[in-house]
Amino acid sequence: MTDARLQSPAASRNRVPILEVLAGLLPERARVLELAAGSGEHALHFARAMPGWDWQPSDPSPRARASIAAWRDALGPSNLRVPLELDITSDWPDGEFEAIVAINLLHISPWDVTAALMARAGRYLVPGGVLFLYGPYRRSGRHTSDSNAAFDANLRARDPRWGVRDLEAVVAEAHPHGLVLECIVEMPANNLGLVWRRP
Repeated sequence: MTDARLQSPAASRNRVPILEVLAGLLPERARVLELAAGSGEHALHFARAMPGWDWQPSDPSPRARASIAAWRDALGPSNLRVPLELDITSDWPDGEFEAIVAINLLHISPWDVTAALMARAGRYLVPGGVLFLYGPYRRSGRHTSDSNAAFDANLRARDPRWGVRDLEAVVAEAHPHGLVLECIVEMPANNLGLVWRRP
């Protein structure tokens, strides 16, 4: 039988520093929705490390959901939920969340995904809830490294709707939905962790 578990070198590199940031932001018990969870390695790592977090991974891709489910079946704790099929621009699950997490999403999706994410985060986060986004961003219209500039060119060649986003544009998109930018965390490999909180 074929093992459906996917492996991402990037997830292996960044899961520890991302967890450190999240652990400093979230309460010991929290319901978390992860968007575009990909291989599921982040979800597995975070749920195993923090048993009080009720971790709900989601992804629109059947292949990604199969990988998440396979990691969960092989190693997952009870607080790691069955992955949801979720299109960020469409319907979301019922309920509210203490946190919404998206890792390496905005640059590999059209801008309307960013707009929908901010609108729904403003609606589905509990008061005091956290939106955490991880990835590369341009600052003041400039790339923060040559490698990010090359990555951006590669993304736009693959799909002109993709690309490394301007930090200021993302922040401006969040503002009308009542999300307050709390901090920007320097992360490995020229990435940033962006933290918003719903008042």
